[in-house]
Amino acid sequence: MPIVVGVRFKSAGKIYYFDPLEMVFCTGDRVIVETARGVEMGDIVLERRSVEENQAVLPLKPIIRKATEHDLQQWQDLREEEKNALRICQEKVKTHGLEMKLVDVEYTFDRGKLTFYFTADGRVDFRELVRDLASVFHTRIELRQIGVRDEAKAMGGLGTCGRSICCATFLGDFVPVSIRMAKEQNISLNPAKISGICGRLLCCLKYESEGYGMGGLEVPEMGSKVGTTMGEGIVTHIRTNKGTVRVKLAETNQESDFSLDEIVLIEKNKSCDCSKCDKCKTSTDEEPEVNKGSRQ
Repeated sequence: MPIVVGVRFKSAGKIYYFDPLEMVFCTGDRVIVETARGVEMGDIVLERRSVEENQAVLPLKPIIRKATEHDLQQWQDLREEEKNALRICQEKVKTHGLEMKLVDVEYTFDRGKLTFYFTADGRVDFRELVRDLASVFHTRIELRQIGVRDEAKAMGGLGTCGRSICCATFLGDFVPVSIRMAKEQNISLNPAKISGICGRLLCCLKYESEGYGMGGLEVPEMGSKVGTTMGEGIVTHIRTNKGTVRVKLAETNQESDFSLDEIVLIEKNKSCDCSKCDKCKTSTDEEPEVNKGSRQ
């Protein structure tokens, strides 16, 4: 199995594996590495360890060296230059009349490449802008269009919970989130309550999703018609923590809890006629954009 160390280039970015060679690193050390984008500086977040071959992109690129004081000063200078580059690019975008919003800018450590990240409603012809920027900065220019989730990750902000958004603090990569996860957790389908500042479904809907699977057993959807030991009825609630479902009985018009082995599915939910089951009105899943960028 290959020996690797994990390097992260941004505070909440994806972790990439590199070959430490014979060098020893500790968590928090800053190192200089060569990537597909050029020479860059990153932080050691995973110390020396063995991983399965299918978990690493082979062949591994080696760590060049541990960052020196001169490297750290150069990295600080680059951050200041990026602020100036963003301001200049914003002026050029306005001059060319392009419908795009600049989000972030990033220099490679060797100044061999300058990348501008932007959002736009559609395709943007920025060829003239690239030529204009190249004449100013005298380096390779790349303009990369990103989605709304990547924009929120880069900009940061506060979520509905009052804390910093997950993607900007600890989520290394986005995972698929669907409206079904909110329905399974009995969360109100009010878009204002289940959407993040990016306008997409909350990433935190995924955190407890696996705990609502009733141990892998098939659970009837709310609004479905089922048969019970007390007669037929309509499912109004799914109580995952208890492993039961609540059924509104047709004969008595009362609600009772039943375990899964006490009910039989008669008809799946088509049009819910119970007064409490507002969770079954939306059935279309929505998958978010996934950042698939790689530095290897």
